[in-house]
Amino acid sequence: MKALKLSDKALAHILMILLVFAWGFDYVPAKWGLAVMTPECLMFFKFGIGALFVIPLKLLSKNRELFRKKDIPIFIACAIFGQIGYFECEFNAMALMPVALITIVLAFTPVVSILIERVLYKRKANGKIYIGILGCLVGIMLVVGADFSILTQGRGIGYLLAVGAVLCWNIYNFITAGLKGYDSLTLSVNQLVCATLMLVPAAVHSMPPASAFSPLLIFGLIWIGIVDSGFGYLIVIYGLKKLGPTTNAVYSNFLPVTSAFFGAIFLGETISLLQIIGGIIVIAAGFVVIREKGKIDEKKGEDDEKKGTPDES
Repeated sequence: MKALKLSDKALAHILMILLVFAWGFDYVPAKWGLAVMTPECLMFFKFGIGALFVIPLKLLSKNRELFRKKDIPIFIACAIFGQIGYFECEFNAMALMPVALITIVLAFTPVVSILIERVLYKRKANGKIYIGILGCLVGIMLVVGADFSILTQGRGIGYLLAVGAVLCWNIYNFITAGLKGYDSLTLSVNQLVCATLMLVPAAVHSMPPASAFSPLLIFGLIWIGIVDSGFGYLIVIYGLKKLGPTTNAVYSNFLPVTSAFFGAIFLGETISLLQIIGGIIVIAAGFVVIREKGKIDEKKGEDDEKKGTPDES
């Protein structure tokens, strides 16, 4: 049984690494979409296409259960925070400030996650984890090459929106990790369908004309729908169940690295030696955090097993 759990965790780590690379490209099609439609309309296509992808998978699966009535408010909360709230904040922040600055703020996602675990769940983190988080932040600053003189240039609303995205994602992570008795596919279907239905009124009201849907935009919508939402939430939820909220959140710190990588390939942006060094620091520091958090969770699982407490991971 223990070997199976370790195998599941290894698979979750591999999938999260692949997802971070996929998400690194997402800022490109997101900008294409935001150039011709509102954030709410873009989210409608994002989650709607994702839902159309996962629903057939659910119909083909052996588990036909969708939800328990008592959990409907929880699924609505997941959609509000993890789908609509997070991307509403992120997309609107993109219109007010550079993506580089947004990624710096989003890098605090695992920090907030550790604080939540410490305050609400009394779970302690060791010194290596805090040093690793600090290393991630330093590396991210090198990767994005932020000019700190622009921090005071009136982008207050943008920063508040980015902070809102951090809070929304953490709330979503802990709510989803606490949902028991559902597999990743079922949770993905429920959350994506719920978010899509909630966005229908805003999308209908702000739908751009058909002429705005160029082949490039259609490709971008399909990408963020199938890869980002469809596969993305399947992997995120699987990772939450196998790795926990904090370890999952650490992978968000790799986004500036993958974003810079795809920016160099598709947008002609150059990568400096300082950015390469920053990327190495982010990867090394993130590895330290993930390894140390894994040790703590494994020890907790062994202690719970000795006490006769079932492992809920």
